[in-house]
Amino acid sequence: MPISITTARGRYNVGIAAPLENSNDAIRLTLALERADGIERVVLRCRIAPSLAGAAPADELAARLAGWIERDFESIREAALKTIRSERRLHEFSFDAANPGPF
Repeated sequence: MPISITTARGRYNVGIAAPLENSNDAIRLTLALERADGIERVVLRCRIAPSLAGAAPADELAARLAGWIERDFESIREAALKTIRSERRLHEFSFDAANPGPF
């Protein structure tokens, strides 16, 4: 179920865009940010250290990330769009002991 956030650009739904990927060194969660009126969709990936994520399911991780996205929406959106346009790949935000972000 999408999580709704409010930004200066309007209301966005934060949803899980791909199944959670687990490996020994990281958990990868792909999120889609879609404006409520459907005019824009931005996809990004979050790489989370297992020590930060624990055994949390994907929807719980997405809920924690939604608050972080809402607080810094403009810079997150711009970084994701820039990477998609210039490098033709998803931008990956990394969270670990040095950069715990919302964890």
